[in-house]
Amino acid sequence: MGLIFRKTKSLGKNTRLNVSKSGASISRKLGPVTFNSRGRITIRLGKGLSFRL
Repeated sequence: MGLIFRKTKSLGKNTRLNVSKSGASISRKLGPVTFNSRGRITIRLGKGLSFRL
């Protein structure tokens, strides 16, 4: 397993700035669905369980 670097900064109630080795992105959470500026969509299915499109 490799080493993973990620830093997250809150920009408001439902918005975060994520900085990692591959660059920066912004994510916005609307209920159980999270939209990422890189085009990823994550759906929270339950506690600790999610599905990424």
